[in-house]
Amino acid sequence: MAQVAAILLLLLGLLPIANWIPGGHGAPWYTERLHLWTSGGAIVVGVALIVGITVRRHPTVWRNGLWAGIASRWHTADRRADALIALAAAFLYAGVSQVVFSAKPAVIDEIIQVYQARIFTSGRLWAVAPPQPEFTSTLFLLDWGGKVYGQFPAGGSVMLAIGTLVHAEWLVGPVFAALGVYAFARLLRLVEVRNGVALAALLLLAFAPFCVFLDASMMNHVTETTWLLFAALALAHATVPAADAAPRAAFLMGLCLGIAATIRPLDAASFAIPAAVWLLWRIFRGGLPHLEALLWSGVGIAIPIALMLLVNTSQTGHPLEFGYTAMWGKSVEFGFHDAPWGFPHTPARGLELVNLYLLRLQSYFLETPVPSLLFATGALALTHRLTAFDRWALTGSGLLLLCYFAYWHDGFYLGPRFMLPLTPWLALWTARFPVTLEERRVPIPVRCGVVAGAAAALIMGATQLVPIRVAEYRRSVSSLRFDVDALARQAGVRGALVFVRESWGAQLIVRMWAVGLPRIEAERVYRTTDACQLDAALMAVERAGGNAAELRRRVAPLQADSSRLTGLRVSPDTTLHLRAGSTIGSRCLRRIIEDGSGFTIFSPLVLVRGEDNLYLRDLHARDSIAIQAHPGRPLFLYTRATSASSIPRFVPLSLDSMRASWRADQEGPP
Repeated sequence: MAQVAAILLLLLGLLPIANWIPGGHGAPWYTERLHLWTSGGAIVVGVALIVGITVRRHPTVWRNGLWAGIASRWHTADRRADALIALAAAFLYAGVSQVVFSAKPAVIDEIIQVYQARIFTSGRLWAVAPPQPEFTSTLFLLDWGGKVYGQFPAGGSVMLAIGTLVHAEWLVGPVFAALGVYAFARLLRLVEVRNGVALAALLLLAFAPFCVFLDASMMNHVTETTWLLFAALALAHATVPAADAAPRAAFLMGLCLGIAATIRPLDAASFAIPAAVWLLWRIFRGGLPHLEALLWSGVGIAIPIALMLLVNTSQTGHPLEFGYTAMWGKSVEFGFHDAPWGFPHTPARGLELVNLYLLRLQSYFLETPVPSLLFATGALALTHRLTAFDRWALTGSGLLLLCYFAYWHDGFYLGPRFMLPLTPWLALWTARFPVTLEERRVPIPVRCGVVAGAAAALIMGATQLVPIRVAEYRRSVSSLRFDVDALARQAGVRGALVFVRESWGAQLIVRMWAVGLPRIEAERVYRTTDACQLDAALMAVERAGGNAAELRRRVAPLQADSSRLTGLRVSPDTTLHLRAGSTIGSRCLRRIIEDGSGFTIFSPLVLVRGEDNLYLRDLHARDSIAIQAHPGRPLFLYTRATSASSIPRFVPLSLDSMRASWRADQEGPP
């Protein structure tokens, strides 16, 4: 099993297979990455050779047993040492959250789950939908049937709700990640007896750059991985030979796996299935005394899953239907079929995605100038035998990769985020490599060279590559990280009705939602229709009070020219398309000019609560509906210049000038 895992890591983690499959996903950055590995590898190998030769000639230079002594003191300190490392990790994650991510949600997934967390803390499972949801609709937020709720499984938002209660959602990731580090420390003391390996694995997991950045975020992968680590710890206790506490530990394992399932069901199932098989095998080998542990694990896992099914029933009306299925249909689920955006997810695309995840892990996991998984791959290839716990971890990791092989979406944010549950086991196998060399009786100078080369790679990554990554993350999605309440106070905006200017393309999509077109269908219409013609069709339907059926009738002939669509290069919104050779009307031209003067993203504004301001999406003539519903409020436009460094601004609006603009839209050609 270990050798098979090593072969898969070598093939899928080093070769750009995605680039060899026509169409689909690819790794255009692979050549640049290969150059880095070549130059960085030359330095690492040079350091390893120098140290190896020096140790061979002067054996006393290498202080054999230094790390073993440090590890021994860690073992002796027991829980205090584990807690201290976890506490240091928590401070690091919290600092990164503040400095790099401004302690704010940075992507739509985080925003929607924080929004849902606030609904939960209000004592409800869903909020009441507004009469005109198009002014506040956003991606991944369901707002029909009189209900508003996020599309994600409830567990992630429940975790964030703990932070909402203390007005610090940004702390949930760091605190849970630190708890995961502590759980991993306790686990390593049970399953890893080789001297020095446990401490090295613990430090690798706690301070690996990929883990640090994700742990500083509000992504649900963080809390889920923590619960999986606690489940692994309970499983280790439950499978100790002749353990009196096995039923209790098995119950806790099931409970932790169940909680993980309420956050990310597929990930939890990947590790729950081999755990159940292991417990079942113990019954066959040891008889009925082990049956109690299996039954109690089932009870544990059933409790949180039952609660999740109740939440689903309250939100979507069916216990087995999640919000994302209600929003996007069956195409959003894993399996080989047409994905939500229309392209087919095939085994070839699945292979491309798994290849990309492992290729990215080679860089993002440790941020070293050599492939990050190289040492783990070597340990797997050279290992003599596996423990039962190793087999469980490898099987669960393999099932996780298999699940994402069959899942259509490319989960990239701060690295291959879907792979975070693999990092504890990658850290463990990386830490085992030097000991594996010793077990294989590799000469001491060679082992010393390998350790020195690995240390050089880690130092080079920490001093050269990690700062680059920090700068990259600080620059990214800056429009989502502004303190809008502070900007409003500075501008003297209070108690106002603030219209948020999004791109014209975003407005078109939301207007399709407003007439009842499902999210997935709206995306496809937008991608296959001339923007000016779509705008005209929407205006006609809105004037007549029409619905989705009327819009479908109007856009069907327009989509016949989809092969002639071309990108609108004069607009900063690169998603807009026009039919080649078409004439741009006055209203269409005004929208393009508006995009050129700047726009922002509405989704972060759903979380803004201060200064008694009401933030609604700017929909031009439809803004009159919102103004009538909220009379007497001063009117402002919230927008941002096209420059990446620009700060959003509040622009006072005159109702008379707004009405004049609306008349021009109604009277002029599209």
